[in-house]
Amino acid sequence: MFWSLSQSYSILRKKMRASPIRIPTVSNDTEWDFCFHLSQQTKIPAHQQTEELYPTGGSEESEEDTKAKEKTIDCMSLPREKLVQSQKKTAQLIKEKMNTQANQELIRCVILSRITFGEEHWKCAQALASLAYGYLTLRGLPAQAKKHAESAKNTLLTWKGKTTSDKEKKEILGALVMLYYTLGVAWLLQNHGREAYFNLQKAERNMKELKELYKGGVCPHGLQVSEKDLTVALGRASLAIHRLNLALAYFEKAVGNIIATKGDRTSDLVTLYEEMAQIEQLRRNHDQAIQYLQQAHSICISLFTEVSPQTAEASVLLAKAYTMSGEARHMESQQHLPA
Repeated sequence: MFWSLSQSYSILRKKMRASPIRIPTVSNDTEWDFCFHLSQQTKIPAHQQTEELYPTGGSEESEEDTKAKEKTIDCMSLPREKLVQSQKKTAQLIKEKMNTQANQELIRCVILSRITFGEEHWKCAQALASLAYGYLTLRGLPAQAKKHAESAKNTLLTWKGKTTSDKEKKEILGALVMLYYTLGVAWLLQNHGREAYFNLQKAERNMKELKELYKGGVCPHGLQVSEKDLTVALGRASLAIHRLNLALAYFEKAVGNIIATKGDRTSDLVTLYEEMAQIEQLRRNHDQAIQYLQQAHSICISLFTEVSPQTAEASVLLAKAYTMSGEARHMESQQHLPA
């Protein structure tokens, strides 16, 4: 349903900007207004609200009572229908790269989920987690993303512990993967490497638990955060806290996954090879760094042109690596000269 990793990180690299959270409204929609105000009366889900307002046991219903009850049922079925429509509209807006409008539609999904299921229901928390992920990847706003992710966390963890349905548990685990991934990347963007790694580890554990619920341990394709996305994020968080060997291991795993699914000439590999070269330079393995940058340069030439911006950037990094390698060799030779 959501967007590619390369699109996400290009947005996230832009200058972060403050943006107020605006709740979209529906004008001239009396049914919407009635449903929204009814949802504020109680946190009990919609179907239970009906039973509370119009109890079925203990007394006979008048014709007026029956009509009123039917009206309430019709009213509460309206948000459920609108929720489905809003979810479809969100997917379409993302496909059309209308990021701001898609994010506003995600806000609408949260409102409709709250009306339909109740504020304490896991589906409402799931909608909040999706909104947090949207603020992160559609808008590049980590502060707002963290706020909504934290709001959803306790509800999802509570439901995860008490649900007995495998189907519900799978959805809740998927939401937790998305939630902890969002928190991890948001912290990473704010230069808090330890907090980022801590949350991404939780995302990794929930993904492992989710895979165990599926036969063969294969992660479902419907997840908004793929295993590759999570692995790359873990590599970057490891690099941020200077755990170079661990970062390299995560990047190597991500490269293997990409090659297995997309081949060895995909643009997804370029950034990873460049980041792996950075690690090798920090480890003073200059020859290995050059090899990674040569691979990135070769992919750029094959996919784009020799004068494309992508190839130009790869050429610059490769030239710098050769320079660093020469300087390192020169320093080594100087150290071996007799005094």
